[in-house]
Amino acid sequence: MSIRKVKKYHSREKRKIRIRKKIYGTTEKPRLSVYRSLKHMYAQLIDDTNHISIATVSTNSKALSDALASAESKVDKAKLVGKEIARIAQEKNISTVVFDRNGYLFHGRVKAVADGAREGGLQF
Repeated sequence: MSIRKVKKYHSREKRKIRIRKKIYGTTEKPRLSVYRSLKHMYAQLIDDTNHISIATVSTNSKALSDALASAESKVDKAKLVGKEIARIAQEKNISTVVFDRNGYLFHGRVKAVADGAREGGLQF
């Protein structure tokens, strides 16, 4: 890895630690954590008090495969992931969450997941 990539990775890890000091998910208000890889987006609802994952959705999900085939860009796919996690949260009677951007900038695909979740009915 180049020095630039190492520095970028460590900068994100420092931001992630700083954010996680302030953000905490409970059973009533879980943490919506977003992870972004080069190809895929992942969203998780996490209960930090019981240390469990309530729901997980990604662009790899078979439930979303038909909808993702019609999406044109990664941002559109990320928005679909946000809508799906909101639908699952509504089924589990969860209406409010704490958004954890996981050290990423609130821009592009991360913002698209948040917008999709808001359109699906979740409140941050």
